[in-house]
Amino acid sequence: MTHFASRLIAGARRMGPLCVGIDPHPGRVPELFGGDTPDGLAAWGEAVVEATSGRACVVKPQVGLFERHGPDGLRALQRVCDASKAAGLMVITDAKRGDIGTTAKGYAAAYLSQDAPFYSDAVTVNPYMGMDTLEPFLEQAEANGKGVVVLARTSNPGSADFQAKDLEGAPLYARVVEALAPAIERLKGPDGWSSLMLVAGATGPDEARKLRALAPDALFLVPGYGAQGGGAADALAGFADVDGRLEGGVVNASRSVTFPDGSAAAGDKTAWRALIEAAIDAAQADLSAHARLGAATPA
Repeated sequence: MTHFASRLIAGARRMGPLCVGIDPHPGRVPELFGGDTPDGLAAWGEAVVEATSGRACVVKPQVGLFERHGPDGLRALQRVCDASKAAGLMVITDAKRGDIGTTAKGYAAAYLSQDAPFYSDAVTVNPYMGMDTLEPFLEQAEANGKGVVVLARTSNPGSADFQAKDLEGAPLYARVVEALAPAIERLKGPDGWSSLMLVAGATGPDEARKLRALAPDALFLVPGYGAQGGGAADALAGFADVDGRLEGGVVNASRSVTFPDGSAAAGDKTAWRALIEAAIDAAQADLSAHARLGAATPA
């Protein structure tokens, strides 16, 4: 299997930096697909995958919104992951796992092993129990050409409660990234980008720029664009200038592209899909325009 970072950056260069988040929020899945049931989540997620194929290179299913339905919800997640793989899409599974020892090994195997039950190209992890909790994920990533996405500066309003606290002269998120330097180097690929990604929220563009200075070779996963209020310029703030184009990760959009205006009232699946495709195309065009240096004026 080729290097995760190489696959992701090639896909972003080809199609644009949009990552489509598959977040089946309670009460939001249209009755056209079965509503808020495990089968409804699976059918809706598969339809989102079909609409995304050819428009973006990567999707990000949110595990918790499937897991709330118990075993049947996890089977729905499997269906969405398998459909994404079949469609040629990369999958960043948003699980935010973080634990020690054999527990961490179990989580890593579930998402990143060769025969993982939840097919994933990468998985999100929480580093705040220490670097040893990341080692099983790094091992699986090395062995199987996968990626590890580490929380650094997230997009939620409460992120500053801990992540921005001063720790010996620098914010905690910066100290975390400094500690990740050996792992970033360890997972670096032939294109110079590392398969250790950092979460850098679009709601903190200044922090994203600081993260880029600290970790010039790490790809970024950027949440917070769209419904959470982050614009394209803010979302791309931590990207690097590569041959006149901003590059260095992917920008996630979930609600703005999977629940656009009018989609809940769509009369049939054809009308629904047209709205989803238009929303994905608009987000991709917005991000791609801002990524072309000199082609767009940052807000």
